[in-house]
Amino acid sequence: MVIRFAAAAAGTALVLLVLWDAFETVVLPRRVTRRYRLTRLFYRYTWLLWSSLVRSLSKARRQETYYSIYGPLSLILLLCIWAAGVIAGFALVMWSSGTVLKTTDSVDFFTFLYLSGTTFFTLGLGDVAPISPLARLLTVIEPAIGLGLLALVIGYLPSLNQSFSHREINISLLDARAGSPPTASEMLRRQCRGNATDVLLLHLAEWERWAAELLESHLSYPVLAYFRSQHDNQSWLSALTSILDICSLVMSGMEGACAKQAQLTYAIARHTIVDLSLVFNVAPRKMRHDRLPPAEFARLREILEAADIELRKEDDVELNLTELRSTYEPYVASVSFYLRLTIPPWIPASVRRDNWQTSVWEKGTGKKAGVFHGDSDDHA
Repeated sequence: MVIRFAAAAAGTALVLLVLWDAFETVVLPRRVTRRYRLTRLFYRYTWLLWSSLVRSLSKARRQETYYSIYGPLSLILLLCIWAAGVIAGFALVMWSSGTVLKTTDSVDFFTFLYLSGTTFFTLGLGDVAPISPLARLLTVIEPAIGLGLLALVIGYLPSLNQSFSHREINISLLDARAGSPPTASEMLRRQCRGNATDVLLLHLAEWERWAAELLESHLSYPVLAYFRSQHDNQSWLSALTSILDICSLVMSGMEGACAKQAQLTYAIARHTIVDLSLVFNVAPRKMRHDRLPPAEFARLREILEAADIELRKEDDVELNLTELRSTYEPYVASVSFYLRLTIPPWIPASVRRDNWQTSVWEKGTGKKAGVFHGDSDDHA
């Protein structure tokens, strides 16, 4: 009697747990702060297992391809877990209630599990049928839940695809504007040559809205963070990091309308990376290497001066920039380590063509699609 009562309680709790988890994941449009929940545990441990297997079993140049499979695959696995939880829960409830079944075979727990599975998927085979009123009521409720979960997922996928596409459009726009991967020095050099700050002001306003949309969509649907970009040298994290870099540099070394807009863009961009680190429960960590040591900062200033972009000459520019970097780089480092995404440098590490200038048909031919803004030395 005690065992059956415990089974009934466990089955009911399992069904309610799955339904509440599906509601929080698909329907509830806000971040769930509770640490222990089914979907969060599922993504945390399956991602750790998947990323560990990818790093140990595949070559470095193929790893990004395998990482990109995880996001879409995890949705299918999560739906299977929800379905398995509901089926097992109803089987426990029917078994514990002493339900009488009409069948030609012997009845054990696996018979109830089979009945629950055929009921959930609305197969209607009829080889095992419930007789008692409670069992018949459960066989009506269970397929309704199954159809409801399916409807939720069908409505869930278009929202994910729309948010993903909108995110990737803005990342792709950075290709010609800031290089591949995007860097702060390339963005300023290409777009602000001769102190053309009006163009930068426009882009800063666009990035402010993009960061706000990224915050909203990835807090509501954290699975989007696991979806990789179309090109291996692009990602939402590298785009967000380069935006923070540019805002920090403008706030530290420039004045006027650009500096004011940079403060607004910086605020929402930092808010985004901090909140996402909370979603994935990753504490801020120190960068392995300084992304902008004094020698690189001097080189950055030279690059900007060659493009007729003037920074303030005061010594506190580098100090202020270092302080601003310390407010977001630890969070960038933690999210980068967890998701296995590359952090872009401040200055391109080597001379290379942008994604729009290359194709698989031109490799090995020495040809290139074109020269950007007449800067032949940058894309040779």
